[in-house]
Amino acid sequence: MNAEQCRIDTYSPPDRRLRLGFVGGGRGGQVGAWHAAGARLSNRWDIVAGALSTDPAKARLSGRDWFLAEDRIYDDYHAMAEREAARPDSIDAVAICTPNHSHYEIACTFLQAGINVICDKPLTTSVEDARALVALQKDTGLIFGVTYAFAFHAMVRQARHMILAGRIGRIRQVHVEYFQEWSCLEKKPDGGEVPWRQDPAKVGKASAISDIGTHAFHLAGYVTGEEIVALKADLHVCGPERGLEDTAFINVRLAGGAPGTLLVTQVAPGNYCALRIRVYGDRGGIEWDQEKPEYLRVSYLGQPDETIVRGKEGAMLPSIEKMSTLPSGHGEALSNAWANLYTEFAVAIEARTVGRSLPEGMLEFPTAQDGARGVRFIHAAAESHEKGGAWTPCGLA
Repeated sequence: MNAEQCRIDTYSPPDRRLRLGFVGGGRGGQVGAWHAAGARLSNRWDIVAGALSTDPAKARLSGRDWFLAEDRIYDDYHAMAEREAARPDSIDAVAICTPNHSHYEIACTFLQAGINVICDKPLTTSVEDARALVALQKDTGLIFGVTYAFAFHAMVRQARHMILAGRIGRIRQVHVEYFQEWSCLEKKPDGGEVPWRQDPAKVGKASAISDIGTHAFHLAGYVTGEEIVALKADLHVCGPERGLEDTAFINVRLAGGAPGTLLVTQVAPGNYCALRIRVYGDRGGIEWDQEKPEYLRVSYLGQPDETIVRGKEGAMLPSIEKMSTLPSGHGEALSNAWANLYTEFAVAIEARTVGRSLPEGMLEFPTAQDGARGVRFIHAAAESHEKGGAWTPCGLA
């Protein structure tokens, strides 16, 4: 995308609400709750079907919690894909909100049934499976979205478009940090901390990197507009022993040659969802903090610093205004970012369904290809650490 393509300032209006199904995300599922909130807030989806748990009783109870029709509450996602595909009012897409290791099989099942897919990150637990999903998506021509939702805050896209327009000049460095505290304490005896995130068979080659590091990786590439092509990683356990890393210090190199860092930890007391990005060019810098998502700090060399406020008239680029729904001072948050993401999924799926062409640059949602890059990043970081912190390519080629 270039600066010209950033000028699309409206989404195409919907012809109808699309029908959405869920796999996973039932009772107690935080990820499923975020997906559902974003879909509903976008006003472009009705949630109509689900296989919400591998436990049939829990699946049934969760479906009733969500007011699903009894004949569209499924015990098994295979049955869901087969029966939904045969309905005249089939779901238009499925949202996959399950542990990492199950994403590949579920996504394949629905793509092969002719149903568009929205998948939580990371896309898969192996690079081979990620590449296979990219190939299958291309073969089917269906829409495949991956939920890197932080990139859908209005001020994140404002930062990206300003950088693409050359506002801070040539990029000289990028730094992303994502700090949390939830892993500081010993394991909870009731397993309430989602124990599969420390099981290599379910989470993949890394834990904190798969969970929050992938967000840092995607954000760095998205905001700068440059792919991360190489990295060197140092992984640590800084909290109670759980088997896999809870902290990672990663040096990266952008395609344009600029260096950067990705710092992630889940054992930083006093930090909750402290995701922050800073990009510095030869003319200035841009900073954004997820815990203060409505503000973008911009510094130009030799000029006073600026703070751009979401929703303030004249402060936002025209291409960003479609992502802001409330006046300034009326706080938007992560739920609004999810709504923006689900809006773009809906626009893409409806356009494909009715054969409508969309202007280039209207949509920027993460695709299966972006998801596969995230998987390669996880594996490259683990490989680098195993080699004593050696520089390791992290592109898909």
